[in-house]
Amino acid sequence: MNVRYRVELSQSERDELTALLSGGRHAARKLKRAQILLAADAGTSNEVMAATLAVSGSTIYRTKRRFVEANLEGALNEEPRPGAERKLTGKEEALLVATACSKPPVGRARWTLKLLADELVKLTEHEEISRETVRRRLAENDLKPWRKDMWCIPKIDGEYVARMEDVLDLYAETPDPDRPVICFDESPTQLIGEVREPIPAEPGQLERYDCEYRRNGTVNLFVFLDAHRPWRRVKVTDRRTNQDFAECMRDLVDLHYPHAPVIRVVLDNLSTHSAGALYDAFLPQEARRVLKRLEFHHTPKHASWLNMVEIEIGVLRGQCLDRRIEDKELLVAEIAAWELQRNANGDKINWMFTTEKAREKLRRAYPVNES
Repeated sequence: MNVRYRVELSQSERDELTALLSGGRHAARKLKRAQILLAADAGTSNEVMAATLAVSGSTIYRTKRRFVEANLEGALNEEPRPGAERKLTGKEEALLVATACSKPPVGRARWTLKLLADELVKLTEHEEISRETVRRRLAENDLKPWRKDMWCIPKIDGEYVARMEDVLDLYAETPDPDRPVICFDESPTQLIGEVREPIPAEPGQLERYDCEYRRNGTVNLFVFLDAHRPWRRVKVTDRRTNQDFAECMRDLVDLHYPHAPVIRVVLDNLSTHSAGALYDAFLPQEARRVLKRLEFHHTPKHASWLNMVEIEIGVLRGQCLDRRIEDKELLVAEIAAWELQRNANGDKINWMFTTEKAREKLRRAYPVNES
């Protein structure tokens, strides 16, 4: 049937199609039609076009037909499609978007589809607007006014930059066994037990477990990570008080790095992460003995992502803790096995963000920009 429509382009039409394909943002369908027309003008068969351009024979046929019966513009652009016209005009759609981004009515926590539909009826001449119409227009504009994201907005000032560059420079240093860099953080974990015994997997059948579970309390994970060598240590405790933090620091000095004169510790700004916590937990002589071997480097406030151990905690949760573990003893055993294997494999965090990259990527956030 395609023999009936023969495409013969003028030189100006070829130039226009070539320019269309060479750059700029255009609809994928328009670009595909331009390729069909150029290929047809060059004498390419429909079968070859269908295979090389990944289009159907009917698409090739329609494109050729529109070119012959109309013109180049008609062949490139969409034909009017059947169906009802859009209920909202462009201005009314813009009004909907603006309303959805505004504060909700007094007494309501957020906009809903019905609230927006009712509000648009008040603001326009429409007698009614369905929730589905509102939903579709919001979806086209990627708006969900009933949802919110919570995030911390850091204050970028000299203190923020100084702490950030201090930590990044530690990561970039040549490893020094006399001055190791240890990233430290903590993370609570729930102990979850099964109410009914899970059914093991079989060929053709996934493992099945009951949606009901038993909560057996929480424990805390203190995680140590060497920034320069493949070593990590996880300590499971019942709490995360000053006493627990102080004992972790003493373990770091006496057990894990007994021969290092100075241990640089990267940690966040939790209230327990301070030298004072050791004086709250130990006698002054003992607190001072431990602190003489420690050098604290705090990340900026609301920037705990700069602590390399955050990545390691994510790996721990994904590889080991993403399941139900019912008691502390089993949790300790499972984490110990994970820790032993990861240390034996020589796994390290490949940290790529440096001070130089920070100055380049975040230069607008620096308090004083270079002239």
